[in-house]
Amino acid sequence: MRAIILSAGRGSRLLPLTTDLPKCLLPVGLTTVLGLQLDTLFQAGIKQATVVTGFNEHLVRAEIDKRQTGPKVDVLYNPFFQVADNLASCWMARESMNEDFLIINGDTLFSPAILDEVLNASAKDITVTIDQKSHYDGDDMKVTLSDGLLLSISKTLTPRATQGESIGMLRFMNGGRDIFKNELERLMKLEDGTKSWYLSAIDGLAKSGQRIDTTNIKGSTWAELDTPEDYEICRRLFGDSDMARKRFSIV
Repeated sequence: MRAIILSAGRGSRLLPLTTDLPKCLLPVGLTTVLGLQLDTLFQAGIKQATVVTGFNEHLVRAEIDKRQTGPKVDVLYNPFFQVADNLASCWMARESMNEDFLIINGDTLFSPAILDEVLNASAKDITVTIDQKSHYDGDDMKVTLSDGLLLSISKTLTPRATQGESIGMLRFMNGGRDIFKNELERLMKLEDGTKSWYLSAIDGLAKSGQRIDTTNIKGSTWAELDTPEDYEICRRLFGDSDMARKRFSIV
């Protein structure tokens, strides 16, 4: 199993925290967002990772190069990161999809328990990791479900159509690898393909009849990093440090 981490974005909503640092390099505990992701993956037995970079790529590469433990990491630079959304980052990483793989958003932090649950779930072609809560806001990547299968995924789903949210971790196995790669290729040929989220590929597959399974991690610890308020939550859940406190104090 390989992990593909999408870390090309700057994180503009985190300014001024991300004036110079990509948000994947914001300090959490004694490491960074990316460092914590890689450490958690390695502890779960994942030995290979691909990190897709963009904003200040040299800083991300330097962070990876100085690591002394963890998975072997291939770095892919997405030169279109300023004008394209993360579908293009996935497409850039398509050569890393020839074995079973995870896609993980570069701004998703997760507990080891979540990763164990995802990796130990039944071997289905495509599985989206979801959480459920009492309220969903406009920025949540919401999902519609039927007996645990995903029917649609979008930020614009109505409250009535929403039964959970994607946490930004998907698993692809067996035939699901080529199914997803083929959909990426199809979407990238469309006029607005580069401006799409990779989850639009999952939404399209589900609506075309492709089976999309889910793993529900309700009650487990995870966080998404989009805003300074999110960063404070991440530090509380995954570890604070003098380095993180110093950076947060500039807000």
